[in-house]
Amino acid sequence: MERSKVTFTSNGHQLAGILETPKQGALAFALYAHCFTCGKDNAAAARISRALVSLGFAVLRFDFCGLGDSEGDFSDTNFTTNINDLVAAADYLRCHHQAPNLLIGHSLGGAAVLKAAPKIPECVGVATIAAPSEANHVAKQFGCDLETIYSVGQADLLLAGRPFTIKRQFLEDIQGYSECRIDDFKGAVLVMHSAGDKTVSINEAESIYKAARHPKSFISLDKADHLLSQPKDAQYVATCVSAWGSRFLPEAPSA
Repeated sequence: MERSKVTFTSNGHQLAGILETPKQGALAFALYAHCFTCGKDNAAAARISRALVSLGFAVLRFDFCGLGDSEGDFSDTNFTTNINDLVAAADYLRCHHQAPNLLIGHSLGGAAVLKAAPKIPECVGVATIAAPSEANHVAKQFGCDLETIYSVGQADLLLAGRPFTIKRQFLEDIQGYSECRIDDFKGAVLVMHSAGDKTVSINEAESIYKAARHPKSFISLDKADHLLSQPKDAQYVATCVSAWGSRFLPEAPSA
């Protein structure tokens, strides 16, 4: 496996990513979107990406604007900027390597790749992992601070044990994505979710599946937790995405 650090511009900021590729050439390129407030170095992101590389795929994972090694102020970002970041990442791959045929998103990243896919014409398949059907689902994590955010304009929250500032503009932005509409995407959709997910209900997976066009598939992640903290669960996800995605990849040109 070959590993390189990359940077590209989105929303006026330099974003940092990691591109991992097989040594013998890739079956296709995939773009990975991490979960809300996580990052490219999140355990699930790293494990799934590397497992996919071992199965023949090249994978780019990056930090959304304002997170990890990427520039920007997280409090000024929102769901729309996440979508723009994904499109910018796809542009980078298209210019320097090969446009991504597969988009993979975990949690809110799953909702983002569903919205970004129609903007990336080379994308033939989208895989979601423990994703909400609507972006405003993430507001449930803000609890009683929602009132403060609306009245004061912002609030400082602890999310996954780390401090973040959430502004009213973020809430207003996700309200614009309150419907599960993915009818603009004509490619294949794979929905993966665990019935035991305590962060995002499996009912969200049902909504995504119903809204998606055929060909669409659902795979149960059995007893996996929301963050796929067990390595075996990340490996299972990668194996499923590889087998599923291979069916929809464009045929390589003949010699």
